[in-house]
Amino acid sequence: MNEKKEFKPYIPAEKITPEITVASVVMGVILAVVFGAANAYLGLRVGMTVSASIPAAVIAMGVIRVIMRKNSILESNIVQTVGSAGESVAAGAIFTLPALFLWAAEGTMDKPAIIEITLIALLGGLLGVFFMVPLRNALIVNEHGVLPYPEGTACAEVLLAGEEGGAEASTVFAGMGFAAAFKFIIDGIKAVPSEVSYRMKGYAGEIGTQIYPAVFSVGYICGPRISSYLFAGSLLSWVVIIPMIVLFGDQLVMYPGTEPIGAMFAAGGAGAIWGKYIRYIGAGALAGGGIISLIKSLPLIARTFKDALKGMKGAGSTSNKRTAQDINMKVIILCIALCTLAIWLVPAIPISLIGAVIVVIFGFFFATVSSRMVGLVGSSNNPVSGMAIATLLFATIILKLTGDDGAHGMQGAIAIGSIICIVAAIAGDTSQDLKTGYLLGATPKKQQIGEVIGVCASALAIGGTLYLLDSAWGFGSAELAAPQATLMKMIIEGVMGGNLPWGLVFVGVFIAIIVEIVGIPVLPFAIGVYLPIQLNACIMAGGIVRLVLDKQKKEEKEKTRIVNDGILFCSGMIAGEGVIGILLALLAVVGVDGLLDISGIVPWTGVGADIASLVVFALVILSVLKFSVWKKSKKSE
Repeated sequence: MNEKKEFKPYIPAEKITPEITVASVVMGVILAVVFGAANAYLGLRVGMTVSASIPAAVIAMGVIRVIMRKNSILESNIVQTVGSAGESVAAGAIFTLPALFLWAAEGTMDKPAIIEITLIALLGGLLGVFFMVPLRNALIVNEHGVLPYPEGTACAEVLLAGEEGGAEASTVFAGMGFAAAFKFIIDGIKAVPSEVSYRMKGYAGEIGTQIYPAVFSVGYICGPRISSYLFAGSLLSWVVIIPMIVLFGDQLVMYPGTEPIGAMFAAGGAGAIWGKYIRYIGAGALAGGGIISLIKSLPLIARTFKDALKGMKGAGSTSNKRTAQDINMKVIILCIALCTLAIWLVPAIPISLIGAVIVVIFGFFFATVSSRMVGLVGSSNNPVSGMAIATLLFATIILKLTGDDGAHGMQGAIAIGSIICIVAAIAGDTSQDLKTGYLLGATPKKQQIGEVIGVCASALAIGGTLYLLDSAWGFGSAELAAPQATLMKMIIEGVMGGNLPWGLVFVGVFIAIIVEIVGIPVLPFAIGVYLPIQLNACIMAGGIVRLVLDKQKKEEKEKTRIVNDGILFCSGMIAGEGVIGILLALLAVVGVDGLLDISGIVPWTGVGADIASLVVFALVILSVLKFSVWKKSKKSE
């Protein structure tokens, strides 16, 4: 206890330095929108998002300290606090809301209005922040030294390493530039095919790889273990299950297909079988994996909730110290009440009174769980998908029992699930940011206001982003598979009595159970089962590069620098490709994307085109090495 009381932050409570300024808010909002859009694009492609906190912190430090010549670490902290909110809002939204677009494409209901998406994202984000405020004293202060909050601590370390801020920020910006160029070559002018595939002769299996820098970067950032689980799931689908379906079902017409499997394969290859059958198996594996991860976390969840409620007895401290000031609890309670009323009464949000009650109860519970769990295991291991699945199952059953079924009940269920998903994601992000601020000596109230600003900016941008991406390529397509949203759609249809191929779904569920028994993490494996092998092979390539760098025979300090520079460069590549992806989607919507297409006049075709693609992919890998292994640090010079 004494150690906690004696903790001294980097900036003492007695010292007043700039925090919320025009510069920090404007930069933070820009980063929130950019990283939010980039993560939305990435998550819809690969079913995973990456943390924006560290690259946002690096960019903030680089711009404020190096370009603006200001020595204000707490101002940089506000930039990353506002900027990182975009990624969390995007993650919660893209895991659920595209289901509404998928139903609209099937003719089940109308497309959601942009105002509906914006309000759902806004209210979910605000509730996530407000629910976290009374938990700050219990989790961040009282549990200091017990809960490590890995991302929050890492951000503090980045901001404290201010003398290297400019060089590290330049690495992120270089990644953005390189990825933008590669993305424009691949999908803008279409100079080379975006993937290389090989069909096995006399066997219905298929292997290959995409060459996108952002997909490669996911593998590098996640590391070789997670990448290998994803790739193993794809191998099961594409070189085991698909060949078995073709082998045994050559003349068979099996729902949801409408023609013989042999004819389907002859016309569309393994991709046709994946589209009709494997996606349901993968969705079943994802659902099974989400429920398994939630069940495994139940003891920790129960203990977490109990401990947090006990700790809340000391919340709302009346201390006048700057570093102990939160938003007033009366204001928080009023804001939560207003958000709850808005969820129920605003016509644009299809949630009934019962649904609003479910949101508040589940929202506070999962915000509490999320805030503590990210402190223990980090944001990447937070079972947000499992929480969303549990909420969807419960909400859909309740809505059906109360007579709110059909299209309106399905809309209501996905809206409830979306708000809860965003609440859990934002609560976890806010916790990490408040930990960073606690270590640095930030004013909690100002950080909480920064989170609200970031949520508002991201919510205003996410509706347009989803509409743009859907108009350009459509959710559920090869370009934007939207695996998590497809899973949520399947769960709601199943509970409401929709006509689903349950045999395929249960195959996926039992695959998840087998994988769990063997001891392999279920969710990454299940995502691998669901997504195309070409995408996961590209992720695996990134994981292999990371493995090679991790195994270098160099001094530990130099090895850490190399790996971290690679992570920063890859974070920049994800943002850069995401931005160009949004730009190309805009060009596709207005119908001028074809003017850039030079695929018809390039001199390479067939095998030559595959070689050209692999050359571009090699350049992507070399660019990562250039800014990590072959980059000399200022200290070494």
